[in-house]
Amino acid sequence: MSLVRDVQQFLTEMRARLTPEEAGVTVFGGGRRVPGLRREEVAQLSGVSTAYYTRMERGNLRGVSESVLRSLARTLRMDDAETQHLFDLARAASEGTRTRRAKPRPVRLPQRAAQLIDTMSDVPAIALSSLGDVLAANALGRALFPHLFPDEGQPLNHTRYLFRDERARDFYVDWERDAHHVLSALRLVAGRDPSDPALMALVGELATHSPEFRTWWAGHTVTVHAAGTKAIRHPVVGELTVAYETLTLGSAPDVQIVTYLADPGTPSADALALLRSWIATTRPSVQDENSSPLSPPAP
Repeated sequence: MSLVRDVQQFLTEMRARLTPEEAGVTVFGGGRRVPGLRREEVAQLSGVSTAYYTRMERGNLRGVSESVLRSLARTLRMDDAETQHLFDLARAASEGTRTRRAKPRPVRLPQRAAQLIDTMSDVPAIALSSLGDVLAANALGRALFPHLFPDEGQPLNHTRYLFRDERARDFYVDWERDAHHVLSALRLVAGRDPSDPALMALVGELATHSPEFRTWWAGHTVTVHAAGTKAIRHPVVGELTVAYETLTLGSAPDVQIVTYLADPGTPSADALALLRSWIATTRPSVQDENSSPLSPPAP
């Protein structure tokens, strides 16, 4: 990945999506050769020179002050996720001379968090790293997402499964929307730590093997989806819609615990209840998998 190219793509996209009317810029007739705002208009609204903004949009955010970054975010109507991404890119640019880490940083799930997931026996719960590695899951979480947990071997990386496993396109009813959400979240991770070897390897692999990933990654959309709904076609209980909530851990900021619920009194709630009965009667051993590869490594 190229930090310069990421900055270029991000700022160009932010500028292109905002019309002069939305930004309060008066247009005096004549055709406009570029969509959205011009560079000089962004510069004027942000209180910097055109040359300075042009330098930023060409990928050089090194040394840009916080006040200029906040002014630029306001001008381009960035939301919280986009503003954070801009600051992450600027920080990465300023730290560019540091030596890149030679090894991926291990992501560990605190033991008490693993115990918490196991106690949530009535709610599907899965712990994921920021790259989509499955770190832990309770019995109902494993049953709700069976493709991620093969009978033999380690759990699948959810991001890789989404873009490279054909089963995902049938499992997720709105696969394109859900894939967009995961990719945009990965963009935020890339802004925070673009030199992470594991991140670079995953992005490179998916860009090589998934045309959708390659196209959407170039679009540089960043969003946070901490809550929402997913419609899935489950191989055992059929189609259901679940609401998800993402819990973050203060002791492990790179880990997210995702829980899933169905609205009471709905067919989806009945399907989830059927899934509970299924794992209790058909697959009782699934509840004894705490010693499986899903268990967190010893501290």
